[in-house]
Amino acid sequence: MGGHGLASGIHRAATDPVLPGDVTARARDLGSFESPLIWLALASAAVAVLAAVFALWHRRRVRRWGFTAFGVLLLLAAVTALNSYVGYVRTSDDLARLLQRGPGVVNLAGRLLDDDKEAPSSPHPGAGTAAAGQRIDVVNLPDPAHGVPSGSNYVVLPPGYDATAARRYPVVYLIHGYPFGGPRDWLTSGDAPGTLLALQQAGVIAPMIVVSVDLTAGNPATDWECLDVPGGPQLETYLARTVVPAIDQRYRTIADRGHRALGGMSGGGFGALNIGLHHVDEFGTLLIALPYDDLNDSVGVLDGNRAAIAANTPRRYLPTMPFPAPISVMLAVGTGAPTDVTTAHRIADALHARGQEAVVHAERGFNHTWHTARATLPYLLAFADQNFRASPTTS
Repeated sequence: MGGHGLASGIHRAATDPVLPGDVTARARDLGSFESPLIWLALASAAVAVLAAVFALWHRRRVRRWGFTAFGVLLLLAAVTALNSYVGYVRTSDDLARLLQRGPGVVNLAGRLLDDDKEAPSSPHPGAGTAAAGQRIDVVNLPDPAHGVPSGSNYVVLPPGYDATAARRYPVVYLIHGYPFGGPRDWLTSGDAPGTLLALQQAGVIAPMIVVSVDLTAGNPATDWECLDVPGGPQLETYLARTVVPAIDQRYRTIADRGHRALGGMSGGGFGALNIGLHHVDEFGTLLIALPYDDLNDSVGVLDGNRAAIAANTPRRYLPTMPFPAPISVMLAVGTGAPTDVTTAHRIADALHARGQEAVVHAERGFNHTWHTARATLPYLLAFADQNFRASPTTS
């Protein structure tokens, strides 16, 4: 049941990284569409319209159009306030991507707003994609045999990848949340490309490849939780047996567990934990943002299959799980989400009891939102880098 670091080269003394202030401040900054000034301005406009309606109450047309405008402005204020809290739409590109999921005129508006880039530029000065030599590919990997009709996996390649043909790179796989999440989320809401560049330019991490995996099974509205669903999509198998080998084949990866990390946020964090524990032969490092270890309300996707529920509930199986190879885990939470904090420490304690390395990183005041995932991503990637550097290449 082991956990012997020397056997696999995983760094057994992994710690919460200490990062430069400009890198962490950048990750915590709000994007242009997240500013609370937007919803405050809309709410103020709604109040002003309502005041005008009452002032001109005797005019029927003013009342009719005024109440309509008030309702629209109030709705927009509520939506933008929610976005300011969650941090899902940071930029105009994020908004375009969101609108393109809608029907008809909404989809058209999204396409008109889109800048035709697969990955958005960061809203922060000095961080971009092509200008910094970073390349982002889309690897389409449908797998009908496992119930996955489509899969657009985004591959973020570091600056210099095309110029140094002999160099190989470690890989971090990131999973989006559920429901209505998708593989572009880590590029937009999560700002993975910009965070990678900031960390590399600061000399914090060595170049690495990041893959944002599509585990929607073509139906983002369903809360699949990255599972092998009885009678449905086999998403765990798709990731471990289709996506990873395809990335290793198409790109210059260091194709061993010591240089391969799996991470995600919320539902994707659950998936990364569950899949990572099922495949310790494949992933040496797990990066879990906004963690949970029980299916809870999502258990219905397994349609009452008791064996499947037990096999996919880390809270149940982790305390007695054997570890044929050791893993190193970082769990990232916001202190504004006490349930996440409790869960993270419970998972870490269970891992420690099994002889495994686990570190909890907490962001003060943050909640169970994309703000937390984005703010903690630099720490997660730096943690992975610690383990990559300490792991000897075996393939």
